[in-house]
Amino acid sequence: MLETFDAEAVRRWCAAGLESLRQHQQEIDRLNVYPVPDGDTGTNLVLTVASAQQAIANDAVNGGDHSGEVLRLMSRGALLGARGNSGVIVSQLLRGMADALTGAGSVRGRALAGALGEAAAAARAAVAKPVEGTILTVASAAAEEASATGSDELDVVARSAAGAAARALARTPEQLPALARAGVVDAGGRGFCLLLDALVAVVTGQEVDPAPIAVVPGQKARSAPITVHRPVSAVRESGSPEYGYEVQYLLDADPAAVERLKSTLAGLGDSLVVVGDPPTWNVHVHVNDIGAAIEAGVEAGRPHRITVTRFEDQAPPLDPDGRGAVVVAAGPGLVELFAGEGARVVAGNPSTAELLDAVRATRAGRVVVLPDDPDTQAVAGAAAREAQVEGVRVSVVPTRSPVQALAALAVRDAGRGFEDDVIAMAEAAGACRYAEVCYASREALTMVGRCRPGDVLALVEDEVHLIGTDLAQTCRDLLDRMLGGGGELATLLLGADAPPGLGDDLSEHLAQRWPFVEVQVYDGGQPTYPLLVGIE
Repeated sequence: MLETFDAEAVRRWCAAGLESLRQHQQEIDRLNVYPVPDGDTGTNLVLTVASAQQAIANDAVNGGDHSGEVLRLMSRGALLGARGNSGVIVSQLLRGMADALTGAGSVRGRALAGALGEAAAAARAAVAKPVEGTILTVASAAAEEASATGSDELDVVARSAAGAAARALARTPEQLPALARAGVVDAGGRGFCLLLDALVAVVTGQEVDPAPIAVVPGQKARSAPITVHRPVSAVRESGSPEYGYEVQYLLDADPAAVERLKSTLAGLGDSLVVVGDPPTWNVHVHVNDIGAAIEAGVEAGRPHRITVTRFEDQAPPLDPDGRGAVVVAAGPGLVELFAGEGARVVAGNPSTAELLDAVRATRAGRVVVLPDDPDTQAVAGAAAREAQVEGVRVSVVPTRSPVQALAALAVRDAGRGFEDDVIAMAEAAGACRYAEVCYASREALTMVGRCRPGDVLALVEDEVHLIGTDLAQTCRDLLDRMLGGGGELATLLLGADAPPGLGDDLSEHLAQRWPFVEVQVYDGGQPTYPLLVGIE
């Protein structure tokens, strides 16, 4: 039994809460019926809390030794990773707790009760038009009961808050007719109850079985609905159906400009939520005039990570036996190449959420991901684990260059079993030796000598093999060196900075020097590297 809610307890709570949300993700998705049907609240909560946990992990060295400091990291991570209304509100609940406990001494029961009160207040302040029968109601009930105990014992306060939240959740259909008609409780409120149950488990050291979802008397529970999974951004968690688009973006702006923005957006639509940790704000609104909503952000500051979703765009149901492929690539030519191979392309250096969105967008139950960069492989692995929770099997083929991805996709065969197909793709990628040519950005000592800014570098499988002064000659020398070790097919991808005629020059050189090698030349348009080479 914990006596104080310290930094380590907060970290355990975040992990336990995330695990519980993942276990109940589909259940919560099915509850999200207010005011029009959709199915993404559970997914949004999982991704939001996962972002909070990632923020803690990323700052493990300087994560602080006090609960308020760790909660601050959680709230910041949740804000930047928030999805939909539920995610934004959870980020504000965490911010309220962080505000209350930052700088506080030992956190016992009364301090925890005060933090829950600040959390409920912060969440309400973040919503332009608070509605009862939602997560806001559940959070307020939990805070009021925690304060009413008057106890300084953590377990008493935590249990009281969780119990009050569960009772408030059961009453949400009485406050929202849409919930009563569907025979379910509020989805966001259910998610918050799971977080409080996880808090009780951490404080008491005992497993807590979340109460089953309440069903409104006289209504039938939708125990096995047909769930249509849409991309994470396609969410209508609240608001009037008269607005057809959801607009979300992060905004760098000062508080005064944000207040003016709120007034402008309130006149454009509903479901307005503007929250943040200055100078960064998360803006969410449902509108019909997309341009006006974004223009308002431009006038207020610098909007970025802008997403727009039309609610009518319903993705087809997930095909559990379908096959899909996701490739990470940069350059218009590469995008066209991979799209021609039936793959969905994600821009270079994607986040876990962006890769996960691409996996979902395939609508396939079995997906292969080709990261094409060593730095992206860990992100691809994280996306694969997240997709697994949603019932999508994802295998990551560890490609390190686009030429390896092309080799892998060339042998893809839907007639094989998925596992066998992944093995064949991995073998084809591994058999493709890759290289790239670029310009040195600084002086450095390499395995073949010292290079200086502006020198032409030829790297074979991430190691510098040649240093030159002429791009075309260095490319020719690179091809000769690689084909000296054997090869039947040379794939050349020309970058955005490739000079005119480079492809013809290299093709002519290969035809004369290596006449039995098949040559494929494509305009990849990739940045940084005028030439990418694959030898098979």
